[in-house]
Amino acid sequence: MKPVRSLRFRLFALAAVVLAAALLVTGFSLSALFSRYLERRIGQELDTHLSQIIGGLRVDAASGLSLAREPVDPRFQTVFGGLYWQVIDQTSDSRLRSRSLWDTSLDVPGDDLQPGDSHIHDTSGPQDSNLLLHETLVLIPATDGDHRVRVTAAIDRAEISALATGFSRDLAPVLAILGSVLMLGFLLQVGEGLKPVRRVVAGVHDIRTGARKRLLADAVPEEVAPLVEEVNALLDAQDAAISRARDRAANLAHGLKTPLTALENDIERLRAGGNTEIADDIAELALRMRRHMERELARARVRHSRNQDQVALKPIVEGILRTLQRTPEGETLKLQNSIDAALTVPVDPDDLSELIGNIAENAVRHAGTEVFVAAEASAGSIVLSIGDDGPGLDAQHIEIALKPGQRLDQAGMGAGLGLAIASDIVDSFGGQLDFGRSPLGGLEVRILIPVNANLHAPPG
Repeated sequence: MKPVRSLRFRLFALAAVVLAAALLVTGFSLSALFSRYLERRIGQELDTHLSQIIGGLRVDAASGLSLAREPVDPRFQTVFGGLYWQVIDQTSDSRLRSRSLWDTSLDVPGDDLQPGDSHIHDTSGPQDSNLLLHETLVLIPATDGDHRVRVTAAIDRAEISALATGFSRDLAPVLAILGSVLMLGFLLQVGEGLKPVRRVVAGVHDIRTGARKRLLADAVPEEVAPLVEEVNALLDAQDAAISRARDRAANLAHGLKTPLTALENDIERLRAGGNTEIADDIAELALRMRRHMERELARARVRHSRNQDQVALKPIVEGILRTLQRTPEGETLKLQNSIDAALTVPVDPDDLSELIGNIAENAVRHAGTEVFVAAEASAGSIVLSIGDDGPGLDAQHIEIALKPGQRLDQAGMGAGLGLAIASDIVDSFGGQLDFGRSPLGGLEVRILIPVNANLHAPPG
C-alpha cells in the first residue's frame, strides 16, 4: 500500500482521530455524570416521600399503626407503577404498604438500622424489577412506649435508565454537530498553518522562474524561518559554485586560445613548406580541440534562467543585426527587425545574445538577399522567428546541424556549434526550438520562449 504523503491529510486525519476519541470520552463522561446526578435527584425525591410518610404515621391505643395521609404521587396508587413505599412496625409487627405493591412486599435487607439512620440499597421488586431503595428507622410514641418503625420508599431503576438513555440519545446529535464544527475548525486551522509552506513553495518557484532572487525570511513564521535561511544559503552556495565553474571554463578557454592560434600559424607554415599531409592531420586535431573548447565555454556561459529580469528583445536583435550587417556575408543583405519595442522576455541578456546571434549568423551565411527577425506573443510564451530566403534545410540536415561539432559547411576552421549551442541555451530556460520553411522560401527557426522562464508550474 502506497504511503500517504499529504501533510494536510495526515494532520486532518490525526485531528479526526483525536476529536473522535475526545467526543467519545465526553459522551460517556456526560452520560455517567447525568446518571449520577439523576440518581441523587431521585434519591432526594425518595427522601421527601419518606418525610411525608413519617409525618402521617400514627399508633393508636391498641398499638395499631395507621397513616393519616399518603404521598400524593399517582404512581403510588398504580399497581406496579414503579414507585413504592412500605412501613413495618418492628414493635407490634404490623405493616402498611402502597397500593402499587398490590399483594407483594419490598425485600428489605436485614441490616442493623438505628433510629434516625438512613440507608440506601439496591433490591429486587415486583415483577423481577430492580429497585433503588431508601429507608430510615424512626421512633413513634405510643401509650405502651415508643414503637420502632422502619419506613421504606423505592423506585424502579428502569425509570432512571430510561431517563439516562433519553439523555444520551439527545446528547448524540449535539456531539455530532460539535464534532462537525470542530472538524471544520481543524480544517481551517490546518489550511492556515500550511500557508507558510505554500508561500515557501511559491517563493522557490519564483526564484526558479526569475521573479525573485531569494526567499524572504521575514514573511514566514519563526518555525519556517530556518528552512528559508537554509534554502537561501544553498542558493548562495550554488551561485558561488556556478560562478567558479564559469571562471574555470573561461580561464581554460583563454589558456587554450593562444596555443591554438599559434598552432594554426604552424599549420600554414607546414603547408607552405609542402608538408600538406602532416598539416591536414594537425589541422583536424586542432579543429577538434577548438570544437570542444567552444562547446564547453558556451555551456559555462548559460545562466540556467533562474534569476533573470524581463529583458527588452528588440534592442538585442538590433545590435546583432548591426554587427552582422558589417560582415562580408551581411553587407549585401536586407536585414529586417519587425519586433515590437515593448516585447520583453525573462532570459539572461548574454544568453539571449548568444542564442539569437548563432541562429542569425547561420541565416546570414545561407541567405540569398534577405533575413528577417520577428516575434509574437501567444498564450504563455513568446515565439521568436528568424528566417531567410536561402536554400533551407531538410529534416536530415537539421538533425545533423543540431549535433555538437557537426557542420553542413566543412570549409574553414569554424567549430560548427551554432545550432547546438542555441539548442543548449533554449533547453536551459525550458524553451523549444523548431524548424520550418520561411515565408521567403528558406529556413525559418522558431524559438518558443515561455513567459515564466522555466515553463514549470509550482507543485500544488
